[in-house]
Amino acid sequence: MGLEDDIGKLAANPAFAAIEPEALRLIAFSAETRILHAGDVLFRRDEISNDGFVVLTGSIALDASGQGATTARIVRPPGLIGELALVTQTRRPATAIAREPSTVLRISRQLFHRVLLDFPGSAELLRQSLGARLGQFIGDLGTVRETLAPDDIPKPE
Repeated sequence: MGLEDDIGKLAANPAFAAIEPEALRLIAFSAETRILHAGDVLFRRDEISNDGFVVLTGSIALDASGQGATTARIVRPPGLIGELALVTQTRRPATAIAREPSTVLRISRQLFHRVLLDFPGSAELLRQSLGARLGQFIGDLGTVRETLAPDDIPKPE
């Protein structure tokens, strides 16, 4: 894959959709490409995370249970793994294993922060996008809460 292909995959991911093209170009150019074989472990559950990964080709299984890939969530292009790690240090909630030959773009937190500093307009658009997505997530959680136990949970005032 070429630089333009990588930029296209980044732009297709909701987490990067608000970032201007030149900022995406810097990320795609500066990030590390990793090629994985089927069964390769990208990272293990509970490891400290300092980077995120955009899946460019193939698919990655995220196994949070420790029970194996049968219980895993599958991430395909242009999925982002470790979005929170781009902003702050955290621990990996799952083990990531390539299900097939796969290519990922490793974006370090340091690179991501540099891009946000160099492109303040993109940083503001990203903040707004994250806020909207977080609001949607909170709304979805409320729906799930009401579905699971509608009579047992007090309604917020």
